Amino acid sequence: MDIIKQLTQELEIGYGQAKAAVELIDEGNTIPFIARYRKEVTGSLNDEVLRKLDERLKYLRGLEERKAQVLATIEEQGNLTPELKEAIEAAPTLVMVEDLYRPYKPKRRTRATMAKEKGLEPLAEWIWAQKADHPLLEEAEKYVSEEKGVASAEEALAGAQDILAERISDCADYRIYIRDLTMREGILKASGKEGVESVYEMYYNYEEPVKKAAGHRILAINRGEKEKFLTVSVEAHEDRVLRYLEKKVIRRDNPYTSPALKETVEDSYHRLIAPAVEREVRSTLTEKAEEGAIQVFGKNLEQLLMQPPIAGRTVLGWDPAFRTGCKLAVVDPTGKVLHTVVIYPTAPQNKVAESKAILKKLIRQYGITLISVGNGTASRESEAIIAELLKEIPEKVQYVIVSEAGASVYSASKLATEEFPQFDVGQRSAVSIARRLQDPLAELVKIDPKSIGVGQYQHDMNQKKLDESLKAVVEDCVNRVGVDLNTASASLLSYISGISGTVAKNIVAYREENGRFLNRRQLLKVPKLGPKAFEQCAGFLRIRGGDEPLDTSAVHPESYAAAYQLLERLGFAPEEVAHGGLKGIGKKIGDYKKMADELGIGEITLRDIAAELEKPSRDPREEMPLPILRTDVMEMKDLQPGMVLSGTVRNVIDFGAFVDIGVHQDGLVHISQMTDRYIKHPLEAVSVGDIVKVKVLSVDLNRKRIALTMKGVE
Repeated sequence: MDIIKQLTQELEIGYGQAKAAVELIDEGNTIPFIARYRKEVTGSLNDEVLRKLDERLKYLRGLEERKAQVLATIEEQGNLTPELKEAIEAAPTLVMVEDLYRPYKPKRRTRATMAKEKGLEPLAEWIWAQKADHPLLEEAEKYVSEEKGVASAEEALAGAQDILAERISDCADYRIYIRDLTMREGILKASGKEGVESVYEMYYNYEEPVKKAAGHRILAINRGEKEKFLTVSVEAHEDRVLRYLEKKVIRRDNPYTSPALKETVEDSYHRLIAPAVEREVRSTLTEKAEEGAIQVFGKNLEQLLMQPPIAGRTVLGWDPAFRTGCKLAVVDPTGKVLHTVVIYPTAPQNKVAESKAILKKLIRQYGITLISVGNGTASRESEAIIAELLKEIPEKVQYVIVSEAGASVYSASKLATEEFPQFDVGQRSAVSIARRLQDPLAELVKIDPKSIGVGQYQHDMNQKKLDESLKAVVEDCVNRVGVDLNTASASLLSYISGISGTVAKNIVAYREENGRFLNRRQLLKVPKLGPKAFEQCAGFLRIRGGDEPLDTSAVHPESYAAAYQLLERLGFAPEEVAHGGLKGIGKKIGDYKKMADELGIGEITLRDIAAELEKPSRDPREEMPLPILRTDVMEMKDLQPGMVLSGTVRNVIDFGAFVDIGVHQDGLVHISQMTDRYIKHPLEAVSVGDIVKVKVLSVDLNRKRIALTMKGVE
């Protein structure tokens, strides 16, 4: 197989692009580095395409490796024919390779192998030839042997049929046909015990064509089966399958062999083929469902991580609770913790007046302008108190309800203990809630992505695949934004291209021992950070106030010489880059191709350099909408059908999106209520973090359900 050609066809890119990308990956370059600094080589392939290419490259190489193993094994057995070799080499998937290998694969003891041990293979071959001119039992009588353990002609015939049933089952062509037919026309069924209450009741009498089964339903059914509430099966068109097998197996109408072969076909299908095909079909459905869920999770996570930071404000982080009190943390604009305290405004203490007095003092003392409130237990009660407080004070203060998903996981982690050894878990959680408003990316990278709560059924899917996918999303986001080398935590640094967890800790240790970095070249003094790692990471690390003006930008050190030549030609001083950037540099360049040729670099690279020099340290998150800042509270009972509200998309799933409209219970916009046009998936219309206008359709206070629509809303 020409892997490069295959990648070219699958990804719809040029052969040269695929070849260049594979070579760069094989050289040890990371995806973010290739996407950002090797555009000339790959023809500007973005990180999304490169991730897919890398994933398929691993699969196709694994496929070729497996083919080689299978061919070697069959050849050792002396069974490799030119036709079989050609079929294996041409197989496009691992499943097909395994289908072709099945007849030659060493088997555990089966009914067929035991029959062969009893010397019944010649009888099986005689039946298979379909030329019998006398009853099968007469022929089978010849194989009765006390020594071999064949007690009767009936037993001998049954053994021969077992051999043939396995032969039919092992035929790759039969398996492929039956599996494809089941995928196209099979029915997925689920049932449960009537009268047993569970969240899976909608699947107690469920059936749907396999080809139409949605991913979220597959995952829900799998979970229901795992928890023993559901019994699940896949039903194929049995009559069609049996007719197909009979037509393939019974090559001539023989009064002696045809009935026996028909019986053998039925046994082979029911006992061997059908259970295996059902497992394979369900495995395929699950795999596709997981892939879809992982993609949605990844997209949601990306949108969440790329939420714009609310910079330049002192924030009060509020971790709400009842009995143990609300933990507060005052965090300055740089993320430094200025003060922590516990107040008890909620039940059972209800010290509202005392709590308000503490809050007023904190607001005046530290110049707090924003309160970040976690959305967990006692959040509603805390919000009511905050709304009252804001009416009583002259200072202009706003509040935001933020998702505290993962905050408790982080606060109890080893990382949080190392960062705040003097704080308890509640105080750490309050700090995290404040900081995830100031810089969501920098704070959320400290938390296992699976704990952030923007996916569906994440605990039911392949954890290795999920971890790899989510890590790639975080890596792409961190490198797209870049980090400040002198303030970034080890957690944040570990996601930078080319920097491992150990090297990230070494960078922080070097910074603490030697003071702030003055230029990127100093990175080469960090233990275990060699030239290759420097090449991969340098462009993504920013240094403000250092001795190299270009270090404030995403211009890579390998392009500094060209950048300085450009500045000289255009009459700019390097220091101007660090002081707000060079406005109008694009117009001064004029003919990019000509200038690129003069500088000895590619035109794409020149355009990237110019964009960075014009606006160094630009943050792509600035284009995202800021969260809704509130000063008053609304409750679910205040909602009425027809009300139009602004809300924040908190989670996007296969069948809709959950929107926070400020009442502590997210409303659901079903996919059918998103747009007037047809969409296959909600992600075509909304993303996590979007600010959307919604209209209330219905409110169910008892079940705490809110139905919303985005259709017909001005």
